[in-house]
Amino acid sequence: MTSLNLASLKEGKPQKIEVDGKAVCVAKVGEEIFAIADTCSHSDASLSEGDITDFKIECWLHGAEFDLRTGTALSLPATTPVEVFAVKLDGDTVTISTAENN
Repeated sequence: MTSLNLASLKEGKPQKIEVDGKAVCVAKVGEEIFAIADTCSHSDASLSEGDITDFKIECWLHGAEFDLRTGTALSLPATTPVEVFAVKLDGDTVTISTAENN
């Protein structure tokens, strides 16, 4: 589990952090915060270097898109979803957990 300050997240600018030894891409869309695995399921590319449009993040390397809410692969060349992690917002504190029993 890792916590960060809400003010450190910028709208539409994904951020890579480490949570429990895993690379996690954190994104703010409107008032919502999302956390997904930072590695594209198609290639070994960092999703936090990609672009966000609405609730989608696009991998910078080959253009695969993923739903930030579900991790679902939305476009080729990716066909496998990425892992989604639990996010809790308490005031200005964002807590992300990679534990399976969130």
